[in-house]
This record gives sequence, C-alpha cells and structure tokens, in this order.
Amino acid sequence: MKNLIGVLVIVAVILGFSSLFVVKEGDRAIVVQFGKVQRDADTGLPIVFEPGLHFKLPFIEQVKTLDARFKTLDGNPDRFVTSEKKDLIVDTYVKWRISDFANYYLSTNGGNQVQAEALLTRRINSGLRAEFGSRTIKEIVSGERDNLMREALIRGADSAQELGIEVIDVRVMQINLPTEVSQSIFQRMRAERQAVATEHRSEGREQAEFIRADVDARVTVMLADAQREAREIRGQGDAEAAGIYASTYSKDREFFAFIRSMQAYQTAFNGNDVLVLEPDSDFFKYLKTLRPE
Repeated sequence: MKNLIGVLVIVAVILGFSSLFVVKEGDRAIVVQFGKVQRDADTGLPIVFEPGLHFKLPFIEQVKTLDARFKTLDGNPDRFVTSEKKDLIVDTYVKWRISDFANYYLSTNGGNQVQAEALLTRRINSGLRAEFGSRTIKEIVSGERDNLMREALIRGADSAQELGIEVIDVRVMQINLPTEVSQSIFQRMRAERQAVATEHRSEGREQAEFIRADVDARVTVMLADAQREAREIRGQGDAEAAGIYASTYSKDREFFAFIRSMQAYQTAFNGNDVLVLEPDSDFFKYLKTLRPE
C-alpha cells in the first residue's frame, strides 16, 4: 500500500511539473495540440501566453516559445536596377517583430527565425526593386530616398503580414555603384583630369614661351641700345682724342712726329718679330739723326 501511495505521489509530481510552463520576459508562447495552435473558443483567435507561469495539459499540449522583441535584419548588399537600367549595390536593414504568433509559427516551419528572415528578405527586396525600378539614379541620391524607404516600408509591411510579421522600419544605409562600373567611372574621371592637366601644361608652356620671347626681345633691345651708346661714347672719345692730337700737332709738329715715331718703335721692337725695311726708309728717320755723345 505504501509503495502504491509513493508511486501515485511521484506520478502526481510529474504531472504537476508537466502541466506548468514559464514564459520569460521578452518572449511569448503558444500551445500546440496535435499540430494545431490552441485558439480561444469564443473569438477563434490564437491564445498567446504573456510572461509568467501558466498551465497546460501534460503530454498532450506542447508549448512553443517565440521571441517577441524587436529584431534587426541586416543582410548582405544586393543589386538593384533603376529606371535607366543602371545597376546599384544597395545595403539595407529592416526592423521587425512578430505580430501574429500562430501565423508566424505555421508559416516559418515551427518559428524558425532563419527561415523567417529569408522569407522576409525576399518580400522586402521585392518592394525595394519596384521602388528602385521606378526612379532614376539622380532621383534616388538627390532627395527621393526618404520617399523610396517609405514606399518600400508600406510594400514590405503588406507583404510580411502573410508571415505574421510586422515590419517596423526599412532603411537604405548605403548606395554604391558596382565595382566594374565604379572602375569605369574612375578611369573616365582620371582621363578627364589628365586632359585638364595636359591643357593647363600646354597653356603654361605657351605662356612660358611668350614670356621668354618677351624677355629675349627686351634683352636684344637693351643690348642694341648699350652697343649704340658704347659706339657713341667710343666715337666721342675718338673725336676728343683726334682733337687733342690735332691740337698737339698744331703746336709742335716736329715734337709730335717724334713722339709718334717713338711709340711706333716701341711697338715694333717689343717682340720677336722681324722687320724687313730699307735702311733709308722714313721709319728710321729719327734713328738716323741720332748722334752718339
């Protein structure tokens, strides 16, 4: 008898623990019985258990706990096409949470968050493709981004309701050109800059040639003026010298002739040159008249 009572107590304890479940803060729970979500008999809506201690039928009902907090879906950048048939690499993120726990559980293979995010990504990207496809690149980057995100949020929210998901926000973080397009643009920009640099260099060389020619012309004029002034000064000096010679010659012709002959002798006999002259030449006029003392 005691053994039977002990067994019954153990069974009661097991049944008691099996009939209790705890929902943590930030989570919600639904109860599934024979593959069907437990619903309210009056409203027909799924019963969602708030955080706390709850009861269920042991071994018959299964508790599925789902995260009710806000979540961020930050996937890899994807390629979108504009109305101009231009490709863009767009990086986005989505804020979402579960709104219909029963629908979410059934549409995501038992509340699989990875599958839920994959399905949500396809729906959000579909809305974004429609919005990008109706706008040009200029419209997207110049002020239409807010409208684009608002329309994408509306499209994504409508589509995500089928999954039991509420889309809180859709944001476009970054828009880039594809790598091959970026390289092409950079090469074109580099070619344009090189063309501008070449133009500036040619203009600089042209100005340098003009400045050099102007300076050469000024130097030529200055040299010509200097040479002209030098010739004038030299001519004035020669005229003054000739005047002095003439004045001296008129005062004492014989003495002047003697001085000029002495200068000629000094010049002629100051080297190793050989002079072939006749002895009675006028060049030796004053040498002939010399008499030893």
